[in-house]
Amino acid sequence: MEVTALGAIVALTIAIVLIVKKIHPAYSLIAGAIFGGLIGGAGLTGTVDLMMSGAKDMIPAILRILTAGILAGVLIQSGAASKIAETIIEKIGESKALLALALATMILTSVGVFVDVAIITVSSIALEMARKTGLSKSAILMAMAGGGKAGNIMSANPNTIAAADNFGVPLTSVMLAGVIPAIVGVIVAFLLAKKLSNKGTFVEKIEETEEAEEKPKFLPAIVGPLVAIVLLMLRPTVGIEVDPLLALPIGGICGALAMGKFKNLKKYAQFGISNMSGVAILLIGTGTLAGIIANSGLKDLVIQGITTLGLPSFALAPISGILMGAATASTTSGTAVAASVFGPTILELGVSGLSGAAMIHAGSTVLDHLPHGSLFHSTAGCVDMDMKERFKLIPYESLVGLTLTVVSTVMFGFIIK
Repeated sequence: MEVTALGAIVALTIAIVLIVKKIHPAYSLIAGAIFGGLIGGAGLTGTVDLMMSGAKDMIPAILRILTAGILAGVLIQSGAASKIAETIIEKIGESKALLALALATMILTSVGVFVDVAIITVSSIALEMARKTGLSKSAILMAMAGGGKAGNIMSANPNTIAAADNFGVPLTSVMLAGVIPAIVGVIVAFLLAKKLSNKGTFVEKIEETEEAEEKPKFLPAIVGPLVAIVLLMLRPTVGIEVDPLLALPIGGICGALAMGKFKNLKKYAQFGISNMSGVAILLIGTGTLAGIIANSGLKDLVIQGITTLGLPSFALAPISGILMGAATASTTSGTAVAASVFGPTILELGVSGLSGAAMIHAGSTVLDHLPHGSLFHSTAGCVDMDMKERFKLIPYESLVGLTLTVVSTVMFGFIIK
């Protein structure tokens, strides 16, 4: 059963319009899938079957994401994430404030904190530094957003899990594939932030906030993510496979023990799963849309466009990541849809699973900050920035994502195949 390319385009368009209208993204994606399937000629029964099939394919990633909530909950609720960020910024110093903010956000995201949560965590420190050093809000948000994008492509976050699962490659391999692009990306983010130092509005006053818990010391704070990374690295180093389904929650439990906060583990886990459940629900909606697009003529249309432009076959990976990241305004959904829909075709074209996963993953960061997504609004809110100024940052953020994509494509399209 195949849906027409028009049906797939209608599905994406309806989903975007509904998201812009503030309908929950999961419902928006499901509604888009329904109308796309019907208009695309699949019929009611066929449309539902395709949606169910697409959602079913997301289950392995969803299970791993839910268990990852334990590590995320421990990092955020215990104050470990905030302590890690503070220590990095303190060591680098106020004289290199923008570099410190970019690195702090990158490292927080890379150890398993969501991009928006990492930016919100660092923002309280960033605002104080901006007030002291006379940096603009645009500059500090650019540094944090760029650092977050860089960290996101080498993290154990849902987007990386989705890429690894859909291409059948180890999570650690996809994480390591993002390291060099991330280093280049964070340098570009710093340079762009520096360019914006005196542009836009400035911080005049800062509202006092209360800390929920006393922050741990730095070394205990990093135990959780270190344990998780060590467990994940056992497969490529000694051939012992520890699935992320186990490695990430074990890291969270060890982190709570190291910080002397094991008694709070239940609270941390509840917080973590409440955050991850939103992502899991979103991925179910994403799966229904992916089921329609995967069985549509859209793939052929994109491939035909690449051929017409004379681009190499591996270009399908980054381009599909960019397109789906823009359509969903989400790195997680963009990666999941692109990997699910275009993954089999990319493999058939002779591109390795790791290369395909890496290029799609990087591509999905180019336009994940568009206004119909949550990242755009949550990051504006954390630095109290008006929408007009926030819109002006979009091209700069896109340049960081494009840098990640170009470096990843050069590496995995031309050098490592």
